[in-house]
Amino acid sequence: MAVKNEYKFAGLNNSTTGGEHNPFGAGNPLVSETYIIKSIIVTSLGSSTSPQVTNDGVVVIHSASLTANQSKELLTQPLVVEGGKTLTINPGNTDGFYFGVTYLNIKKEVTT
Repeated sequence: MAVKNEYKFAGLNNSTTGGEHNPFGAGNPLVSETYIIKSIIVTSLGSSTSPQVTNDGVVVIHSASLTANQSKELLTQPLVVEGGKTLTINPGNTDGFYFGVTYLNIKKEVTT
């Protein structure tokens, strides 16, 4: 089995509505992948908010309030998301928000 490492960025410019989002899209990471999240930056738009990050249904970050048009790094240590699990980011309000996630995607590839 070979392992392939890729450094990636996922972001969302959601200027019209809040709500919970998976930065990697539905079904990711795949079972054969592990993501090591290095950074999650959230910017609030329009009003104050308290962002929340959930890893496989467990709240791992519940941030202190951000004022309108403020950005904040949510991680102080790397966060591991195993394959088949879901990471979601919820801005905590119904106004718009931006977020950016930098991560290492570790892919396990079967070679013959």
